[in-house]
Amino acid sequence: MTDTAQCLVNHDGPLDQRITHYPGEVDSPAIEERNGVWHVRSLEAAREVLRSRATTQAGFNSESVSMHGLRPPILFSDGTDHRLQRAAIARYFAPKTVDSKYMDLMTEFADKLVDEVRRDGSVDLSKLSLRYSVMVAAQVIGLTNSDLEGMSRRLEKFFATPALPPAVEGDAPRTMRSRFDALQMSVKGQLPMIAFHVKDVRPAIKARKKHREPDVISHLLDEGYKEPEIMIECVTYGAAGMVTTREYIGMATWHMLDDDALRARFLAAEKTERYQILHEILRLEPIVGHLYRRTTEDLTLTVEGVEHTIPSAALVDLYVRSVNADPAVVGEAPLQICPGRELPPRVGDEVMSFGDGAHKCPGNSLAIQEADVLLTRLLKLPLKRDTKPVIQWDELIKGYEVRNIRLVVDPAASQV
Repeated sequence: MTDTAQCLVNHDGPLDQRITHYPGEVDSPAIEERNGVWHVRSLEAAREVLRSRATTQAGFNSESVSMHGLRPPILFSDGTDHRLQRAAIARYFAPKTVDSKYMDLMTEFADKLVDEVRRDGSVDLSKLSLRYSVMVAAQVIGLTNSDLEGMSRRLEKFFATPALPPAVEGDAPRTMRSRFDALQMSVKGQLPMIAFHVKDVRPAIKARKKHREPDVISHLLDEGYKEPEIMIECVTYGAAGMVTTREYIGMATWHMLDDDALRARFLAAEKTERYQILHEILRLEPIVGHLYRRTTEDLTLTVEGVEHTIPSAALVDLYVRSVNADPAVVGEAPLQICPGRELPPRVGDEVMSFGDGAHKCPGNSLAIQEADVLLTRLLKLPLKRDTKPVIQWDELIKGYEVRNIRLVVDPAASQV
């Protein structure tokens, strides 16, 4: 690690540099049980839960969505089938694949978008970052036989549909009003999903039935997936590879536009240090704030020398923001942006922002690389924020959405 990449705590700066603060969230104790739900804020315990074969996925609506005889998407599945599927698709997200297959595409599209900003003098960052992340993820998934701009709009409408939180044992039965609300949410989600299916997924499947490509849809066809099952996987990868990356690019840009020294350091750095900066922002501002698991048998965790036995069928709520800011793990000034922290062995710079265990995000390398490609170009422009950004919250994952970030090019300033 070079001297410039070492963590330098800013003792004169604010102790808490987070932009996002989820209302009412607390960082302690490390583990507790409340109303049948186990809340975990310790990295060691959270990793043990995520790596245990005695737990199953309970987040992302997995417990409230009926598959009606179809294969569950990779995000919902567990066990041997999940592990085999993950191993099979890993090659599409490997760093070498990203470098060889997608780097030129990312560079070309990022240059095009930045040229548009330079020409127009302003941009809605959330729209720009969605266009960019859709383009990149579409290549990996295989959604390349339709209009990308239209697909961006269709996905934005679909993912704006509210979601249901994981069920807690003892919840009151649903009233007629709540059933109506659930039906309304379903209807609101159906029309954008149908449009995405017909205009984006179906043309891609048709093309790959004639000629396979090195992408996810071709792999799913080889595995015998039906069209509805491929559609569901495309939605899953769309959420993971498009929407989350969009939010992260918005958040990273916001931080660097508000911190001239961090922006200058990022633009002057070599790739290794730039990646440390991007990972550190993600550590501080994880896109997914909470992960959920359901135990399938009693699970005993040792936290700070005390044993805790979580009973079978219990819901476990893992606090990603709290885990990422644990001073016992990340060291001094855990709520400051401090790239190059000395972390324990086998703990990544982003700590748990990409998850862990069998469901760890397979596209972590891709997400950081595509953010780096765009931001090294965009942040060279003399940009400033023209609006006050708005933070919205996705209650399902306690994750943020960044909106109303309008950037303008200062004609009086020179390009960085």
